[in-house]
Amino acid sequence: MQPIIDANRVRQLFLIALILLIGVVLFQELAFYIPALLGALTLYILFRSTFFRLTELRKWKKGPTALLLMIISLLMILFPIALLLQMLSGKLTYALEHSGELVASLKQVVAEIETRYHIVILSETNINKVGEWMASLLPRMLGATFNSLSTIFFLYFILYFLFTQGRAFEKALVQYMPFRADNVGLLEKEVHSLVVANAVGIPVVAFAQGVVGLIGYWLIGVKEPFFWFGITCIAGMLPVIGAALAYIPLIIIFLANGQMGQGIAMFFFGFGIIGTVDNVMRFTLLRKIGDVHPLVTVFGVIAGLSLFGFIGLIFGPLLISLLLLLVRIYRSEFVVKHGVIG
Repeated sequence: MQPIIDANRVRQLFLIALILLIGVVLFQELAFYIPALLGALTLYILFRSTFFRLTELRKWKKGPTALLLMIISLLMILFPIALLLQMLSGKLTYALEHSGELVASLKQVVAEIETRYHIVILSETNINKVGEWMASLLPRMLGATFNSLSTIFFLYFILYFLFTQGRAFEKALVQYMPFRADNVGLLEKEVHSLVVANAVGIPVVAFAQGVVGLIGYWLIGVKEPFFWFGITCIAGMLPVIGAALAYIPLIIIFLANGQMGQGIAMFFFGFGIIGTVDNVMRFTLLRKIGDVHPLVTVFGVIAGLSLFGFIGLIFGPLLISLLLLLVRIYRSEFVVKHGVIG
């Protein structure tokens, strides 16, 4: 006899294939807006309890409350960014307008170092490429600015509906989760703690490095210490090398100018003090807030920046942590039953 084809199974497979096809098409077409969605989810998680406390306990209207929290969050994001841009914009503009002069100065500094220490640092071809890169930087900055503004607009567009329809959104999400109720609660708790650890912890660590660096720059005698404070804060959020992007150039500048004492002091202060602040706070603050292992943070940030851009600083580590959490949930749901594996 010919095997009977289960019509219900065929319909099920067809429906799954159709869902996956539509999902892949939509993902490809809407990939540009993923950072906006992730940013909206981040702000929603951070302000969720405040919104529900105001609307459900104090009976504030949802629409105005959502707009108020959106404005507050926007100011919290834009104020430090505007402050850093104000400190850096003059330097960046000067660098772009005088890229030829800067390349010439760089050649002179490199030549002096090579002559003094009998080493080869950069070839003239590579130095010229630096000048070409600086000249092409302005168009890229303008494009990045437009993309950032678009992302912020859609971020807050999504966030408004997350706030005003938050309970219905969460209820639907729980209903479609293919997990037991206890694992859904575990997932919610872990996501909240991880978002807080990365969205709050990483900027706090970077700012702490900037403050410590500012004190050292002032004591050592760095010119324009607030400018280098801004560089340290930005670099401190990047993985692996981090704030070293700020103090290594300072070491080179001091040595190139023959300021050996200041160069040595900057070396020990950078690697000894600023680097220690980063390591200590990542092992204490981030572990205390969300129990995030430093390796998860480092590799998560590397992957997140490539996938999502700047918002990947938060969601890169979150993705790795979610992967590990889902493996745990799978094990408890399907592998371990009443203490027996199998």
